[in-house]
Amino acid sequence: MTAPVLEVENLKVHFPLPGGEAVHAVDGLSFSLPAGLAFGLVGESGSGKTTAAMACARLTEITSGQIRLSGRDITALQGTALKDARRDVQVVFQDPYASLNPRERAGAIVRRPLDLLKIGTPAQRDARVDELFALVGLRPDQKALFPHQFSGGQRQRIGIARALATGPKLLVCDEPVSALDVAIQAQILNLLARLKADLGLSFLFISHDLAVVQHLCDRIAVMYLGKIVEIASRRDLFTTPMHPYTHALISAVPSPHTAASRIRLQGDPPSPINPPKGCRFAGRCAHAQDICHRVMPTLIANDTDHAVACHRAHDPVVAAARTVLPRSAQSA
Repeated sequence: MTAPVLEVENLKVHFPLPGGEAVHAVDGLSFSLPAGLAFGLVGESGSGKTTAAMACARLTEITSGQIRLSGRDITALQGTALKDARRDVQVVFQDPYASLNPRERAGAIVRRPLDLLKIGTPAQRDARVDELFALVGLRPDQKALFPHQFSGGQRQRIGIARALATGPKLLVCDEPVSALDVAIQAQILNLLARLKADLGLSFLFISHDLAVVQHLCDRIAVMYLGKIVEIASRRDLFTTPMHPYTHALISAVPSPHTAASRIRLQGDPPSPINPPKGCRFAGRCAHAQDICHRVMPTLIANDTDHAVACHRAHDPVVAAARTVLPRSAQSA
């Protein structure tokens, strides 16, 4: 295992509300991302995955916890120090149109980080933009076009080129293909996989789509209401999910082999303003017992580094209730 490019310890992001209450968007996340690997954060809308990712890039205010980038604590950096640290962590946003300045030409958009951080001479910046356009599959003459003159997939390529401009160690991808057609999604995912292999990039990849993270990510964490409930390698997570919530998510992956075994969760997640003191999934879990409602389970790893936060994860009754998974998952 290579040294971690990103280390997150007990990260909390709470958004204050009038009256002294707060939304517990992220409530105690801890994980590490080895250099050169892709780490996926998955979960339902509102689980806190995007907030966690933006906090790791220091684009969202952190309530408490620690974030280290290549061993450097960036949690409390401000001003010039934070600006310098952002050379090493860049973001590819969800909407490939809203994230681009409609009044700037594509070449200027990609060059902007180089100008802001004063990287290289003007001639070197021009050469770097040409290199980045070629790297993401765009033509040199397209530098003069405006964002509205590109397709959605091409706009996302511009966003990826811009994120790569500073030579970052970590690329945070926030649902980078969710706004694209399925065929274009595959092209962008293949591009990201190639960049990961060729450049040795590390990815923090956010998605609600398990099929997407299965394609790209080496290790995956499942979030539920601000907490990680399971972390495992791609193969272990898809073949032997240990948390009931993870199993329900995987059962929902479209497949002709599991149509009859789809697990349909009942009810809604509890309020992030006043989360329960026990397991946050207990109110929707068919296997919950009294202890699940009273005591928050700890994220505990086994000898294969497969960690789960569930009081009954190793209960034979719960294990026997797990249904057959899609063949696509078993071959992950």
